[in-house]
Amino acid sequence: MTQIDTSVPHSARIWNYWLGGKDNYPVDEAAGDAYTAVFPGIVTIARSSRAFLGRSIRYLVQEAGVRQFLDVGTGLPTVDNTHEVAQSLAPEARIVYVDNDPLVLAHARALLTSTPEGATAYEPVSLFEPEQIIEAAGKTLDLTRPTALILSGILGHVADCEQAGELVRRLMDPLPSGSYLSLNEGSRGTDPAYERAQDAYNETGAVPYFLRPVEQIEAFFEGLELVDPGVVSVPLWHPEPGAPAAPVGQHGGLGRKP
Repeated sequence: MTQIDTSVPHSARIWNYWLGGKDNYPVDEAAGDAYTAVFPGIVTIARSSRAFLGRSIRYLVQEAGVRQFLDVGTGLPTVDNTHEVAQSLAPEARIVYVDNDPLVLAHARALLTSTPEGATAYEPVSLFEPEQIIEAAGKTLDLTRPTALILSGILGHVADCEQAGELVRRLMDPLPSGSYLSLNEGSRGTDPAYERAQDAYNETGAVPYFLRPVEQIEAFFEGLELVDPGVVSVPLWHPEPGAPAAPVGQHGGLGRKP
C-alpha cells in the first residue's frame, strides 16, 4: 500500500479541511489556516465550487435526463459527492470516479457506495491519460449513451492552458451527442486578494494551482452548447432561491455536446 506522508500539507486534504471534512491532518489544518489568514474568502470559494457541482448535477438529472457521470479529479469525499446527489434523485444513476492520487485511493472505499439500482466505481487513472480514462469508464458506463463529464477544480493543476484544453477535448470526443461537460475553475479578474494569495501559495513549493482568466475557462467549452447563463462566477449559476449570489474568483458552466 502506498505510504501517505502526513508530515507535509497536501492540497486535497487542505481543500477537504476548508469544506468541513475530516480527512486531513494537523499539518493540513495549519496550512489551511495560514492561507485563510491571508485570504479568508478561500473557504467561501471552496464551498461555492462544491455547491455549483451539486446544482449542476441536479440540473443534469432533472432537466437533461442524464444518468451517467464521469467525475475526473475526484478529490477526497466530503459532503454531497457526485453519486450521492445523482442517486438521491435517480437511484439508477451510474458514476465513475477517476483520481490517481494515492491519498484519494486510500479513501476510495468511502466513495464506493451505491444504490442497488445504480453503480459507483473508482478508477485510479491520471488526468493526463484521457484514453485510458475512457477505456476504464466503459467498464461501468455505457458510453453509447449520454454521459456527463465532471471537471471540478482539476484543470488548474495543468500549467499549460492549451494542454488543459486538449485534455478536455480528448475526454469529450469519445462521448456521444447529448453528453455534457460540467466544469468550474479558479479564475482571475474577480478577486485580486484571491489572486495574490494563490500566487504566493504557488511560490511556496507546494503543488501549484493556476488561476485562469474567464475567457480561457470559456474556451474549455469550445464546440459545446452552453446552458444559460453560460460561464459565470459559480454562485451566479442557477442559484438557489434566497442564496447569497456575490461573485467569487471561481467560474464555471455546463455545456451540451450537439
